Amino acid sequence: MDDIEIKEQAKETIQKIKDTVKEEDPKLSSTLTLRTILGGDFLTAELVRHQIWLIVLIVLFAIVYVAFRYQCQQDMIAIDKMEKELLDAKYKALSSSSTLTEKCRESHVLDALRNNKDSVLHIADQPPYIINVPE
Repeated sequence: MDDIEIKEQAKETIQKIKDTVKEEDPKLSSTLTLRTILGGDFLTAELVRHQIWLIVLIVLFAIVYVAFRYQCQQDMIAIDKMEKELLDAKYKALSSSSTLTEKCRESHVLDALRNNKDSVLHIADQPPYIINVPE
């Protein structure tokens, strides 16, 4: 083989490679099959490339939605916890109020006065007087 034949053969090989290689994506067939979806062939299609910003926007909205839902659930958990604490505080206040009411009854106060001999307080012997003040 001489030098000219090698050059011609190289040119033919380069031309065959150029014919088989294209910079464009192959056109997607009109039927969308499971194989093309799972294989990812439709992701390289021109349609998807033109809609990439829409896809990015949808993904961003999905992330924001999940984040807000998570925050809402955390807030609901905190509200439930605070409602339980409020209910416990109400029960404690009710219990303290009933205990105080019981200790302030007249019979308990009179017993305390009888038991405490140092007290200057005593039970009244006479009923209270009503004083009428003219206006």
